[in-house]
Amino acid sequence: MSEDTISTNEKALAINLDVSKYGTFAEIGAGQEVVRHFFQAGATAGTVAKSISAYDMKFSDEIYGQAQRYVSQGRLIQMLEHEYTLLRERLTETRGGDSTFFAFANTVAAMAFHGKGECHGWMGIRFQLQPMADPCDIIIHVRMLDKFNLQQQDALGIFGVNLVYGAFHLHDDPGSFIRSLADNLGKERIEVDMIQFLGAGFEKVDNRLLSLQLVQEGLTNAVMFDSQGKAQQPAELLYKKSVLLERGTFQPVNKVNLDMLECAKKRFIEDSEVEAEDVMILFELNLNSLGGQREIDLTDFLARVDALTSLGHFVLISDYLEYYRLSAYFRRYTQKQIGIVVGISNLADIFNEDYYEHLDGGILESFGRLFKESVKLFIYPMTLQSFENYSKLRNLKSFVRQESEDLEGQSVITANTFHPQTHLQPLYNYLMDNGFLESISGFDPDCLKIFSRNTVQKIQQGDRTWEADVPVVVAELIRDRKLWGFSE
Repeated sequence: MSEDTISTNEKALAINLDVSKYGTFAEIGAGQEVVRHFFQAGATAGTVAKSISAYDMKFSDEIYGQAQRYVSQGRLIQMLEHEYTLLRERLTETRGGDSTFFAFANTVAAMAFHGKGECHGWMGIRFQLQPMADPCDIIIHVRMLDKFNLQQQDALGIFGVNLVYGAFHLHDDPGSFIRSLADNLGKERIEVDMIQFLGAGFEKVDNRLLSLQLVQEGLTNAVMFDSQGKAQQPAELLYKKSVLLERGTFQPVNKVNLDMLECAKKRFIEDSEVEAEDVMILFELNLNSLGGQREIDLTDFLARVDALTSLGHFVLISDYLEYYRLSAYFRRYTQKQIGIVVGISNLADIFNEDYYEHLDGGILESFGRLFKESVKLFIYPMTLQSFENYSKLRNLKSFVRQESEDLEGQSVITANTFHPQTHLQPLYNYLMDNGFLESISGFDPDCLKIFSRNTVQKIQQGDRTWEADVPVVVAELIRDRKLWGFSE
């Protein structure tokens, strides 16, 4: 922690001593962990109108209405609406002109007595930025990473104080707000995998950028957006779903990206364990492909996300460089099949032993983690010339000699003709023979000529042939918003 970090007690006391802040705390599941800090800080009478813990399900339903799940965003919204409405109805006449009302709520599943189940929760605050103003919301989903119940409760209390303090003091600087969530706590005890700023006063806040910053700041490893560009909580989207994912730079998304996905999808849903209606399809942008932890062009980032969501797809932003960490992430939420679509160049990276020097078991350990539970890589082909250029660019000396197939006048490398280093060939053969790797067939040969880097160059140079590289919807988006250097 920085020496300038305000302690949890000081934050709670600062809120208590501000006579304009007045509201309700409602907490379900892990006790009164947040409001406890405000009581302990003193001067609570100036802040807390009511504190409630509706722990029993029957009592909770009688107060807030029926809920399909008690630890869910839907239940949190019910709590915020109920408590804030009561504040306005009962206190507007006596305090409304001077107070900024707030309702804080959380619904949490901490470590149970038997030690099973996911430890996570929803936290939120509905509050006024000014007296008599319409309210705004900050909604957050957290995962507790401590191993014991008391530790998780302690972390929740500190985190909740950070949320309340940040809502009132840092809401006009969302970046500082996000960093402050880890105050007096660190980033090893709580993961924040979804955040939303909503309502009056937050109209100009882009929640996608906030989600990106969660990954940048190390508060989570991955965030998700739906096809509307709205941040979503991964567990709710991935629960009991088979997952098909394509990793890429998507700068911009082009026809080869879609061909890769479509070809892989046809094979994926042929699996007897996969139900077509329960497949979650994702495009993944890795933080490294966006420029690393800090050097990210936010305009470029939003352009890539908008182009993908304009096609109706969901987007995952992650800092998982290794594929085995990516598959482990999905295994948190689903035990169904996982398919990952990669190109030959990605396959070369996967078989590059330099990436696994930090693992005691090296490449064998990484593959054991990657393929241990119903995971398959679908390999999209690449022209021999393109692969040779890629190998020189990445200095992959051991991959420059490859067999190829002739396809409509093009020399093409597929998963069937790809060869890693000689000592890894038996391992590669094992993965192919046992169905962990599968060569994609039925692809469009014309798509093999398309590369995002060349498309961007053509856009910047005013070469109109770029339009043939991308879907019509994406071309319209590029022209309308003048993305990637487009000019009339």
